[in-house]
Amino acid sequence: MARMHSRDKGKSGSTKPSGKKVPSWMGYKSKEVELLVGKLGKEGKTSSQIGIFLRDNYGIPDVKLVSSKKITQILKEKKLLHEIPEDLRSLIKKSIVIRKHLEENHKDEPAKRGLQLTESKIKRLVKYYIQSKKLPADWKYDFRKATMYVE
Repeated sequence: MARMHSRDKGKSGSTKPSGKKVPSWMGYKSKEVELLVGKLGKEGKTSSQIGIFLRDNYGIPDVKLVSSKKITQILKEKKLLHEIPEDLRSLIKKSIVIRKHLEENHKDEPAKRGLQLTESKIKRLVKYYIQSKKLPADWKYDFRKATMYVE
């Protein structure tokens, strides 16, 4: 499958751990993992940051295998999930950074193009999240209020 804004084919991303069962060497129970996810969520980490932290520091290869729930489901149950989904927040942060760069460098044409591509991704994601009811139907992306969405 081709990349979104280029003609490159590219390689696929990372692969999940092999096997659909909990590894025998792992010493954490479902409740312990959920408590760890809750603790990290209270610290303000995103779901992908939590997954990486649990993998690197606690040796938990896949939260869903252990607790039979995704990290976002656990955060939603504990009411720690952000109003705006993580991928949309990261794209909004990226557009803020590009806009700050363009304020100082008005003639940077590749940055202008990058801003166009980033904001088109944002609009496409917003449309998807409104259809899947993860965002309210009246939610609009406005670059003037973008910093408010991220905070």
